[in-house]
Amino acid sequence: MLLRPFIFLAALAPLAVADVEFTTPAAGASVAGGTTISVAWKDSGSAPSVSDLTSYQLFLCAGGNDASNFIQLAPITTAGTFSTGNAASGTVQVTIGGSTTNAYFLKMISVATAGGTVTNYSPRFSLTGMTGTFPANVIAGIATVTGTDGPPTENQVTSGDNAANSGPAGPFTQAYNLQTGLTKYAPMQPIPPTSITAKSATPLYPTSAVIFAKTWLPRPSQVTTLTQSGTFSVSSMENTAAAAAQPSDDMQKFLNRWKD
Repeated sequence: MLLRPFIFLAALAPLAVADVEFTTPAAGASVAGGTTISVAWKDSGSAPSVSDLTSYQLFLCAGGNDASNFIQLAPITTAGTFSTGNAASGTVQVTIGGSTTNAYFLKMISVATAGGTVTNYSPRFSLTGMTGTFPANVIAGIATVTGTDGPPTENQVTSGDNAANSGPAGPFTQAYNLQTGLTKYAPMQPIPPTSITAKSATPLYPTSAVIFAKTWLPRPSQVTTLTQSGTFSVSSMENTAAAAAQPSDDMQKFLNRWKD
């Protein structure tokens, strides 16, 4: 069943320090749906250090511990920065999901200064008083969970899988037209090379089928599209070449006409 649209209001609080370990909500905690959810985290002690992270995206999720059976329900913030603190808060509408015990957890995708991303998941917690329902795959995923641990960390930084040269990671790898749910993901724009070596143009992705509408289509269910954060870096240097001499031919005579 499709989840109805929701509003998620985010407010970042001033607090920051590594790879993230969530402290609030606590494992197994119960939070009343429709009220403010306070989120806090600390340095986990694992690489990369929080001081080596720049920005993050934070989401509320529900489901199992496998990517195939959990979904992102609401973005808390899609443009957070670690320099502003290690806490955030948001209000969830009661219609976005059910009240299943320990069905919910948080997901944070952080961008490293050196390139690449690390994705951390919080312990599981419950939202009470919820009036919505979950899709079948999410319900099946919740049934496989024991304990309060969320999905395992996905470290694309310390493993050497730098996103700047290995392509997009996580949900950004799935073709856009094959994605479902309230949030869609677009990969990072490719970085142009310093020289053109190709002799013929080839498409980056395979073509997809097109079906032309013959009647009015229903309103789209997607709420937002998230584009993967850029993780590449550039360098520049001063141009030390001497300036070209002024012209002395007819062009100079032409330019002399505008001398004051």
